[in-house]
Amino acid sequence: IEQKTNINKETIVNLANKIQKNNMKDENTIREVIQDLSKLTGKDVSKEKENKIIEAIINDKVPNNIDKMF
Repeated sequence: IEQKTNINKETIVNLANKIQKNNMKDENTIREVIQDLSKLTGKDVSKEKENKIIEAIINDKVPNNIDKMF
């Protein structure tokens, strides 16, 4: 995984643990996960897009294909 993603295993495990152990209906938790993923992938997420992602997760409106979300 580390070779394919250039992200160390510990970082991936920590993120997975955060997702498993926290309430993914909590706005602050979701916001942290989005920010972590943004840093890991090197992609900026605007506040507007972040808010749309949070709203979709909280309201169970996450599509099977995230690319089609926005």
